[in-house]
Amino acid sequence: MANEDSNFYQGHRARLRQKFLDDQIAEYEKLELLLGYAIPRRDVRPLARALINKYGSLGQLLTMPYEELIKFPGVGHNVAVFLKSIHSVVMDGYKTVMGTEPIFHDNEMLNNYCKWIVANKIVEEFHILYFDSEYRLIKDELHSVGTYDSSGVYAREIVKRALALNSTILVFVHNHPTTNQGFSTQDIETTKELQRILSGLGIKLYDHIVVTKYSVFSARNTAWFHC
Repeated sequence: MANEDSNFYQGHRARLRQKFLDDQIAEYEKLELLLGYAIPRRDVRPLARALINKYGSLGQLLTMPYEELIKFPGVGHNVAVFLKSIHSVVMDGYKTVMGTEPIFHDNEMLNNYCKWIVANKIVEEFHILYFDSEYRLIKDELHSVGTYDSSGVYAREIVKRALALNSTILVFVHNHPTTNQGFSTQDIETTKELQRILSGLGIKLYDHIVVTKYSVFSARNTAWFHC
């Protein structure tokens, strides 16, 4: 029986690999294929289906925090680390491109990168992307971690870090874990005040991006950002 099971898994996974190569694979099957490398001696189809049903997509799953993943039945430490390592590889790919290509060449890439930074975080995080004068990424740093509906922003620290990195262009990124709404009144006031401070020092705020569960909001697309 053990040999029969082993032969079935090997044959099934070989077929999955071929479906992937033929670009005829469903999303849950992509996850099944991945999980097969992390859990080689178990049928992972039920787990793959359950995870996609829970989180909606493979992309959403990969952005879930480690602490959330290990709570899911069947996902232990090894699987959670495996999934987060894939997330890390994706992020590194974005950083490589953004470090060599000016960001205004592909705003969709910038928005997608921001989603991968803070999507599905259970509390607010405020990140700052530091760019050089050619709009190439120097550094992506976590500025502060807050509560479920707020995070701190510290102008002095932002300026200090920008000068240390010789960065003249910044992008702010934060998330709204509990709402699908865009910029709050406080977000707008804080952004405009920081714009004023940075501009006086020769530093440009290129954009402020808010990520919610379902949407990405860009301050560059608003009238108040350009006032």
